[in-house]
This record gives sequence, structure tokens and C-alpha cells, in this order.
Amino acid sequence: MAQSYPGHADQGVGRSSTRTVHVLFVGAGAVGCFYASRLHHPSHNLHTSLTARSNYAHIASSGVSLKTRSFGDYTFRPHAVFPSVSAAAPKGHTPGHQSSDRHATAPVDGWDYVIVTTKALPDRADDAALIAPLVSPRTCIVLIQNGVGVEQPYRDRFPQNPIVSAVTIISAEQIEQGVIRQNRWTRISLGPYTYGLGDQGERVAAPDRDDLAARGRECMERLAHWWTELGGIRDVETHTELELQTIRWHKLCINAAFNSTAVLSGGRGNADQLKDPELRTHIAGVMAEIWDAAPAVLGAPFPETLATPERIIRSNERNAGAKPSMLLDWEAGRPMEIEVILGNPVRIARRAGVEMPRLQSLYALLGSMQQVRERGKAKEKL
Repeated sequence: MAQSYPGHADQGVGRSSTRTVHVLFVGAGAVGCFYASRLHHPSHNLHTSLTARSNYAHIASSGVSLKTRSFGDYTFRPHAVFPSVSAAAPKGHTPGHQSSDRHATAPVDGWDYVIVTTKALPDRADDAALIAPLVSPRTCIVLIQNGVGVEQPYRDRFPQNPIVSAVTIISAEQIEQGVIRQNRWTRISLGPYTYGLGDQGERVAAPDRDDLAARGRECMERLAHWWTELGGIRDVETHTELELQTIRWHKLCINAAFNSTAVLSGGRGNADQLKDPELRTHIAGVMAEIWDAAPAVLGAPFPETLATPERIIRSNERNAGAKPSMLLDWEAGRPMEIEVILGNPVRIARRAGVEMPRLQSLYALLGSMQQVRERGKAKEKL
């Protein structure tokens, strides 16, 4: 029997909800705060909350100040702000339950949408296990994260919950505690996720597989409606599962090529990398390797509608001054998203019978750099 899912019984995609829909963003960085701010519409019974860490005190007291190119300057005051995932977990069915933050209340019936915008670091933490206290049978899980293969741990832990996978093209940064600046772009591409590109779904009964896919599509359509019609974002795109995975792999042409090279080249941004002839050749080679692997991994070449490596390179010649996220993480001493941007693509392609030697080299070198630095830090503490 089909399960109830967010808003199904009460509303059509184009109408306001007749019951309150509760959305929780896990992660209050620049991307999370921006998209959360465009999804909070109490007058339409749509309430969006945040979990925050280092910026929790500021957001809990003053909200999020946004300075945006697309929507002007405004303040986003979430429905509730929680200092941790555990604080946001519904505690049974006790009416009026309060979290450890006396101002934040977890919904008694559970979260309708849990949207994960934290960095994907499967080598450091099991994020699917982290959000488990937030997930009930009614919850749709949404993943706004970089890389490929990020969804499978969530599917393994939550086999019955609809999952929506999302890829963003946005330039945004937190310039101080609780202050977000959106510089360019707002695009977010959405697609349902059932069992991915492999054969895992073939082991699931067709009616169950079809029901899961239908619920994922319905959740995706609702999010697209809310972000577009209520939030004013004009470039929200909805896709099939294969289309969205194709977009994830295509974005590796940027993330795997420029992000990793920014660290290994000594801190050079995208446009600066392309001024060096040898680095330019290297960047083009990484993109070509991803392009050549696509037919085996995805079952078809990249469609002609997606930007070619040459076009991506020309576009990034104008991307002066911006530092890729991996470089920012390296300079701040934070773990880098090596596994989902480099390791997972290498392993997935290898299972499909394709080797990716350029990505494998980047993966090995960055992994070693990170290990050596962390060992050095550990020795300093002795």
C-alpha cells in the first residue's frame, strides 16, 4: 500500500497547503541559507527551519542577513533554529515538546522534508546515520551536495523514503557570522533518486520500485513549485533520475578539474589556472576523461545540450578572483570533498569497465596531502 508523503493528501502541486509543511535544512552555510530563505512561506503553511553550528547563536537571535544579486537585501528568520541534529529530532508525540533550545520546537509529527546541504565527507562521517533521528516514514530526504554517489548511503539506510537529488550552480559565501552574499546564479536541478545507475533496483519488486519513484517525483514537483512560484527562483529544473545523474557527472568537469587543481597548483583560481599552458592542457585532459567515461557509466554520451569542455574552459576564463570550495577548505585546514568528487567517480567508472587515470592521480595526490597534514597536526598535539 502506498505511504503518505509530504502534502499528498491535502494539496495539489499548484495550490497552497491546507496543513503545515515542515522543512528542515541540515547545514546553515551559504548555499543552505540561501535556498532555505526562498523556501520559507508561513502564509502558505510552509515553514522552514535550520540546524546551525558555528553561526547558531547569531542566526537564533538575529536570523540570516542575505545580500543577493537576484533578490536584493533581506533578512530570513527561520521558523526554528537548532544547535544540532539531535536537538531537531522529534521527541515522541508529546504536544509542545521543546528542544534544548527553548525557542525551537521540533514538529510533533516529524519533518516533511529534510534537506541536507552539508559537505559530503563519507570518509569522515556517516551523514545518513546522522539524520536518522529526523527521518520518519513521511519524510522526503533532499540532498544538495557535490559529487557523485552521494545518494546511495541514504538509500541503503532509508529504503522506503523518497529521495530527491539536487545539483546547484550558485556563487554564494558567508562573509561573516549569519551574513550570506549571493554573487551570481541561482540554478538548482532536481531529480528523484530510487536505486541509481546500477542494478540494485532490479532486486526490488516492480510495484514497490514504481511507488518509490512516483513519491520521489511528487516531492520533486512540490519543491520546484515552492521555489519557483513562492520563492521566485526562475531556473529551478526538474529531471528524470538518469538526467539528474548525468548533470552530476557533467558538473565533475568543473569540480574535479578546477577544484583539485586549485589545491595542487598552490592556490590558483579557475581563471588563473587557464593562463598557464600546461595547467590548461591538464584541465582539458581531466574534462576529456570524464567526457569519455560518460557512455559506459551513464549508458549514453553527454547530450548536446550540455556545455562542452571547450565551452566550460572559455566560461571560466572570466571567472577571475573566485576560489574553488576545495581550495577554501584546504586553506582553512578543513577536510576536502575528495571521495565524492574524485574517489567515487574512479570507483564507479572502474565498475563500468573504464579506467580514469587522471582522476585517479588527483585522488591519490590530494588524499596523500591531506593525510600528511593531518598526521603533522596530530604530532603537534602530543
